[in-house]
Amino acid sequence: MTATETRHDGRYKWVALSNTTLGVLMSALDGSIVIISLPAIFRGIGLDPLAAGNIGYLLWMILGYLLVSAVLVVTLGRLGDMFGRVKMYNLGFVIFSVASVALSFDPFHGGNGALWLIGWRVVQAVGGSMLTANSAAILTDAFPVEQRGMALGINQITALAGQFLGLVVGGLLAEIDWRAVFWISVPFGLFGTIWSMRSLREVGKPRRARIDWGGNVTFAVGTALLLAAITYGIQPYGGHPTGWTSPVVLGGIGVGVLLLIAFCVIESRVAAPMFQLGLFRIRAFAAGNLAALLTAIARGGLQFMLIIWLQGIWLPLHGYEYERTPLWAGIYLLPLTVGFLIAGPISGYLSDRFGARVFSTGGLVLVAASFLGLLALPVDFDYPVFAALLVLSGVGQGMFSAPNTSAIMSSVPDHQRGVASGMRATFQNSGTALSIGVFFSLMIAGLAGSLPTTLSSGLQSHGVSSSVAVGVAQLPPVSTLFAAFLGSNPIAHLLGPSGALAGLSPTNAATLTGRDFFPQLISGPFHHGLVIVFSAAALMAVVAAIASVSRGARYVHQAAVPMQAAGPMQEKETEKE
Repeated sequence: MTATETRHDGRYKWVALSNTTLGVLMSALDGSIVIISLPAIFRGIGLDPLAAGNIGYLLWMILGYLLVSAVLVVTLGRLGDMFGRVKMYNLGFVIFSVASVALSFDPFHGGNGALWLIGWRVVQAVGGSMLTANSAAILTDAFPVEQRGMALGINQITALAGQFLGLVVGGLLAEIDWRAVFWISVPFGLFGTIWSMRSLREVGKPRRARIDWGGNVTFAVGTALLLAAITYGIQPYGGHPTGWTSPVVLGGIGVGVLLLIAFCVIESRVAAPMFQLGLFRIRAFAAGNLAALLTAIARGGLQFMLIIWLQGIWLPLHGYEYERTPLWAGIYLLPLTVGFLIAGPISGYLSDRFGARVFSTGGLVLVAASFLGLLALPVDFDYPVFAALLVLSGVGQGMFSAPNTSAIMSSVPDHQRGVASGMRATFQNSGTALSIGVFFSLMIAGLAGSLPTTLSSGLQSHGVSSSVAVGVAQLPPVSTLFAAFLGSNPIAHLLGPSGALAGLSPTNAATLTGRDFFPQLISGPFHHGLVIVFSAAALMAVVAAIASVSRGARYVHQAAVPMQAAGPMQEKETEKE
């Protein structure tokens, strides 16, 4: 069967869609499944995540997967263009499956157990990046222009929904056994590996070229340094609540930026660059990726803040024990996923007929409105109103993501779809990684203004001496924030070094370490931080909407539309490079 026949093979395109959808679902789900399962995982390996020396383990359990996903997708997309997208995709399934098996059999405890998990999570992320980087290109090859938005919409929304389904699945599996969080990927990985090897075939023609080692190294190291330094900015330094004045953080950002500048210079001079900077001359490609980056940052901030809000405050205040909050936080976030699943395929299908701009821009307006709605809610909200805002946010993100992905992928030449897919995924994954540093820093800044006074007065009102209470209140708020993120009461940790807890009456000690004191204590300072966070996220959504509307009319690269098949309307809408 020739490439042209394969492209129009009615059965093959649906096989490609179903297999790549499974692949990106696994990759996205594993990116978030650990986040909500962290309390159970750390209990399982016997490590206290709130101890001062263990915060680094906690950060890298989250950051390692996101960092690799952000750094490698362009390189792996480019290698797919050179050696075959299906080959790279199949190899990704193999690596992902092997890493999943290794993760589920962690033989160590304590710090060594955490390092085992972090290391294999990095390997798993390599496999997941191979799946993500090449799936959109495989679909773009397999589907005709008039169905591409629908196919990419299903694929993209499945990936985004996987991020939030991971919260539900992680909460459910953590109730059974922390290892089950990793077991779940094994059967699907093995099945997907065999299925992809038997059913997928190369449609696009690989174009061999020399590997751009200079570009690969400068991009990988520069991006890794920049994202890691920004993330470490949330840790305290020198008496400050955040680490933005730390020489290590500032040095990492500076060296990372310099390496990325060197990367741009290298890419403009080599014969076969890894990163096709020329694609940014295409307005639909540039505007779509800018909108995707800003939306990914806002989406990541939403995900982390909602977990803190539910696990650390709302659920305990409504009678849920801390050990059960990960499960119920995932369940209460389901309306967000429902919104994704409703809007994504429909908007992808309609964008094939009417273009991406109206759906993408309209979706981002809804996202901005949902942030403003969440901003207006009290900390102890009525759930139906909260759920309605989650549905609104999910619908808006679904309306944006599917048409935006279709517009980006349709705007580039056939032979550059692999690298374009990798570049698109890089912006999206980088946004998620950046959201940790950006939004946690904003939240810590908000907490730093009001938490010390609130914490000091709250402790003193239950019998803690003023000297101890003031000393505890001056500790960096990052521990309090992580405690809320993990659904844990940190009061015993905060008072433990001073021995103050042992000197309190049984009633006061029980109150301080009980279910209600901590969430009631931080609800005021948390809302102050939430105002800052959601205001910033709403602003990002508005700027993303402006970028989206500036993409121009519907854009399909000329080579992707055979002139004999293009009707008058399609010829009118197709722009020239």
